[in-house]
Amino acid sequence: MMLTVPGAGIIILFAWLSPSYSLYFHIGETEKKCFIEEIPDETMVIGKYRTQLWDKQTGSFLPATPGLGMHVEIKDPDTKIILSRQYGSDGRFTFTSHTPGEHQICLHSNSTKMALFAGGKLRVHLDIQVGEHTNNYPEIAAKDKLTELQLRARQLLDQVEQIQKEQNYQRYREERFRMTSESTNQRVLWWSIAQTLILLTTGIWQMKHLKSFFEAKKLV
Repeated sequence: MMLTVPGAGIIILFAWLSPSYSLYFHIGETEKKCFIEEIPDETMVIGKYRTQLWDKQTGSFLPATPGLGMHVEIKDPDTKIILSRQYGSDGRFTFTSHTPGEHQICLHSNSTKMALFAGGKLRVHLDIQVGEHTNNYPEIAAKDKLTELQLRARQLLDQVEQIQKEQNYQRYREERFRMTSESTNQRVLWWSIAQTLILLTTGIWQMKHLKSFFEAKKLV
């Protein structure tokens, strides 16, 4: 789902449905793309990207020049910036979530080098891995000298740990939803009571006003 806002694009993705995904998107000058990723707490996220510039002569996208950079900014659910850094035309960023919820990942090209493709399009290939998918198991096996069985056991333990984090996050979401529902129901109840009191007060006032009117006209 994509929401269009001035100068920025927001794409909502769910980490618990797809812990690892790849995509590409196009951006222009001063344009910003943001992704909202739902991530459990204490979960590592690795993002890799590469850029391509539109070449008018060949009519295709070619690898970007080294002078072109990308700025990556990541905010936690409390809108606190946990990463803000300038990278090159190809880059890799890593962060660990400390608060469960929606994390905002934003990318935009550096404005000082925009003349390199003035008015053109920039294609960004983005690959995001969450949780146990960030582990390089062949490297872990070589470093710790693990057998195939030990490595498989390590993978299963990491998967179980990630499942537990996802379950805890779902319980956290359910609790927040329940609190929101209870708060909404309570507000609706008080609003109904207030409406009833207003109607009763208005009715009593109208009755007294009509009684005074009839008494003044000596009709009663």
